[in-house]
Amino acid sequence: MRITPVTPGTRPELADVERQIMAERGRISELYQVLLNSPPIAHGWEQMLSAVRNRSSLDAGLRELVILRVAVLNNAPYEFNAHVPHAQKGGKSDAAIEATRTVPAAADAPWTALERIAIQLTDAMTRDITVSDSLFEQVRAHFNAQEQVDLVATIAAYNMVSRFLTAFHIGH
Repeated sequence: MRITPVTPGTRPELADVERQIMAERGRISELYQVLLNSPPIAHGWEQMLSAVRNRSSLDAGLRELVILRVAVLNNAPYEFNAHVPHAQKGGKSDAAIEATRTVPAAADAPWTALERIAIQLTDAMTRDITVSDSLFEQVRAHFNAQEQVDLVATIAAYNMVSRFLTAFHIGH
């Protein structure tokens, strides 16, 4: 790891932030121990990512497939491994989870039409940055306005997470 993580409970000025992380996540992971080096960032990160993961209008399984795909595309194994159990809890099969590892996506991946569109959006946002009008029309046809925002925010947020993880070599 390229930065020293903060051991929870060792800096009294971080007690409130640590309590908030514990309340939302149940633990202070290695990622959050690194984030604690910047208390304002740790606080904001926890707020944003908790909204994305815990208060989203998206189906949990779909959300987790998108997160797994971002992790694969950005070579973030820590993130991938952390989210496999969430995908399973969200009802995703091992085959659907494993299919997120194939780049480009296999035509016969065991995803629903909705999941395939979400994966295509994930690929476009992560690899190309720009999303074509034709792809976004498919997104618009299958997701309401809140779901569109939640889907795009999930992809964007987990691109941030995976890039943070890889830059600091967290979990390598």
